[in-house]
Amino acid sequence: MRLQIHAVRFTADQSLLDFIQAKLDKLDTFHDRIISGEVFLRLEGADSNKIKEKIVEVRLLIPGKEIFVKEHDKSFESATDRVMDVLKDKLVRCKQKRNDISSPAIIEAKTRIEEDEVVDLDEL
Repeated sequence: MRLQIHAVRFTADQSLLDFIQAKLDKLDTFHDRIISGEVFLRLEGADSNKIKEKIVEVRLLIPGKEIFVKEHDKSFESATDRVMDVLKDKLVRCKQKRNDISSPAIIEAKTRIEEDEVVDLDEL
C-alpha cells in the first residue's frame, strides 16, 4: 500500500514512522483492494507549549469509498493501535458488504423477483 505520513508542526522520529508504516501495512490482510493511505500526526496543545495528547488521523482510499479514522492518546504508538482496531472493523465490514452483493443468495433472490415481475405482467 502506498502510504504518506505527515507530521504537522513537528518533526517525527524515523522509528515512529517505521512503526506506523509496519502497522498499516498489516491492513492488506483485511481488505485486498486498498489503493493508498494518508496519516496525519498532530500534537494537541502544541501552541501552549504543554502537549496534552497526540492525535493520529488515517485516511484510506479503497475503490468507491474513503475511510477516515481519528484517535488520540498519550503516545502516538498507542493512538496508532487504537486506529488499527477501528480500521480493521471498518475494512472487514466494507469487504463483507462488497461480498454480500455478489453472494449466490442475493443473485437468486434478484432472479426470483425478476421472474415474479414477468408473471405479473402476463396476468394483466
